[in-house]
Amino acid sequence: MSSLQLKRTSTRRVLTTPAPGTIVAPAYYTEGQKGQIEQLGWYTNSIALPEYDPYYPWEQRWLNRPDTLPRYMRAAKWNLADAQKRIKGTLEWRRDFKPDLIPPAEVKIESETGKIIQNGFDREGRPVIYMRPGRQNTETSPRQLRHLVWCLERAIDVMPPGQDSLVILVDYKSTTLRTNPSISVARKVLHILQQHYVETLGCALVVNLPTILSFFYKGISPFLDPVTRNKMRFNPELLELIPASQLDADFGGDYAYKFEAESYWDQIIETCGVAPDGTRVGNVDNTRGDWPSPRSSTTLSEVHTPEKPKWNQWEAAGLVLTITRH
Repeated sequence: MSSLQLKRTSTRRVLTTPAPGTIVAPAYYTEGQKGQIEQLGWYTNSIALPEYDPYYPWEQRWLNRPDTLPRYMRAAKWNLADAQKRIKGTLEWRRDFKPDLIPPAEVKIESETGKIIQNGFDREGRPVIYMRPGRQNTETSPRQLRHLVWCLERAIDVMPPGQDSLVILVDYKSTTLRTNPSISVARKVLHILQQHYVETLGCALVVNLPTILSFFYKGISPFLDPVTRNKMRFNPELLELIPASQLDADFGGDYAYKFEAESYWDQIIETCGVAPDGTRVGNVDNTRGDWPSPRSSTTLSEVHTPEKPKWNQWEAAGLVLTITRH
């Protein structure tokens, strides 16, 4: 079948696994770096929520993920004091925002036009989030930020083992001054990405940016940290980064995805195992913690939480650390 024929065959199936043969590059750390990660683990243990706090299991779930501590050490350029400051700020934000407990119904209306969807993976196995500001369907509100965070969490859910970053592809086709987010909203988005999802953005790809909106990037430029700025690429050759089988046909790929709100929503909910109250019926894979598979019927209340956490284990591409908790 030719590429043109593939593009004419539309589908509503969301791609939630990388292309066959995709290899996730392993992360290697020196003995000294492993020691620093271990020290950061001891620090988070000292400031963690008490067991009786309702959010305690969710905080532990996040802290126990194999990528959490290494990401904060990398973001801090292996400065332990800076990493401690960063992760303390994120813990405080997560306790207030509760990004892993957003009920789907709270943000579903924001998904009705497909302005932000996760579909497919790049050549490194990183989930691709498509953002289309031209499909904006609601007025500016805190719910828009909640929806963005909900989408980030879902992309994290489908990351293959060993992968801890994602790709954001922003398409400005049909975007107008009215539908484009304001600079104040963009600042809030950048703050969340840069401060609380450190080292999660693999790259940001911007396509079809009209001249009239070039001022927007000039306006947010002062709020971009150097690391984020270096990850931005304008009008790149997308097929060099994303396999044709995983790239939406709208951008030159072979995957002719046809967005339909209910179908998309149901697939993401099922794949990620999100319960109506925002809790989980499991997790995408057991490399992120001792949690059941997403399609099981187990809820958080049914998952055994020991009286006191005995250990945290980071097992990411050759890094294994064990921290005993007293």
